[in-house]
Amino acid sequence: MELFFKQGTPKSKRFKTAADALIFSNIAMVFLNAATVYISPFVGLGLAIIMLSTAFVFAVRLPATAGHMPLIPDDKIPASNGIIKPLAHLWVFIALLTINSGLMYRMLNPSFAHLEFLTQWYWALPYIAALLIMRNMSLKVNRTYILYYALALNGISFIAFVFLDRSVASYLVVDTLMLGSFGVFDLFWWSILGEMLDYDSNPAKILGIGLSANVLGVLTGSMIARNVLSAQIQQMDLTLVALGVICLSFAILPPLHRRLSDLLKEHAFLTIYSEIPPSERDRLVESSDVFTKLTEREKDTASLLLEGKTYRMIAADMKVSENTVRTHVKNIYGKTGVQCRADLMNMVFKQTTAH
Repeated sequence: MELFFKQGTPKSKRFKTAADALIFSNIAMVFLNAATVYISPFVGLGLAIIMLSTAFVFAVRLPATAGHMPLIPDDKIPASNGIIKPLAHLWVFIALLTINSGLMYRMLNPSFAHLEFLTQWYWALPYIAALLIMRNMSLKVNRTYILYYALALNGISFIAFVFLDRSVASYLVVDTLMLGSFGVFDLFWWSILGEMLDYDSNPAKILGIGLSANVLGVLTGSMIARNVLSAQIQQMDLTLVALGVICLSFAILPPLHRRLSDLLKEHAFLTIYSEIPPSERDRLVESSDVFTKLTEREKDTASLLLEGKTYRMIAADMKVSENTVRTHVKNIYGKTGVQCRADLMNMVFKQTTAH
């Protein structure tokens, strides 16, 4: 996966690559689960071995990586954060989010065990649907705020689990809200990790750190649920734990976004922007009220800036020095009242959508 993210996927397509990987892996899990339950555990195991063997065959046929140096030089990584702080912040966020995944496995599945046929296949549909929606979402939609909506839906799902009965309709409501929100979360952190691979000489370490947070969170949530249920405490207490996790996630998401925006110049807004045809990008810049106070050279700089290009690349395109580019960028941020590219992109899309 590391090689496919770094060499087989353009930077502007990594968000979709992460979505595709999650979609197909969950489809495979549905088939494996159905084969295990309705045919035989040995059939399920055999299919799993075939899938792993096929993946191994394709893996050994992949081209060798061209060295192990990061694609982004150290001097291009923001000195204020580097990669350590954003990655540590992301690790905490992933661990927190996946605690609720562990709670879900201990709460949702046993409580609706009498709906075996439905739970065997429907559980993944909201997850896959959320990934498809995010993957094909309009270019003008600010995906950042969807994380907040997903956190809210996750909390509502746990509350609904407590107050609803154990009917088919209740399962559909709870599972749709819960698994849909998990799909948004997983796509967020997987796509972030995919971008971070360029910033370290050992990309496997980046993926390993993210996966360790995921595993720790699931195990923690599962242990909490098991201890609470074994003590015969009401399920409301587990819901309170889940809501507490969501509140903490709400608190750390804004500073996490700021750090990631400083590090990953092309993620979120800028990845979307880079997919827009050049003529449409120019129209956005010219039609937006954001840039009315800018000079022509500053508009040109802003357009290249929003493409995710580095100062050096902008300087080469405009045939000026990097210091001149820094001056233009400082003027752009000062006149528009923003602090980073992501904020600038957000402002452009908001105004053009409003018009």
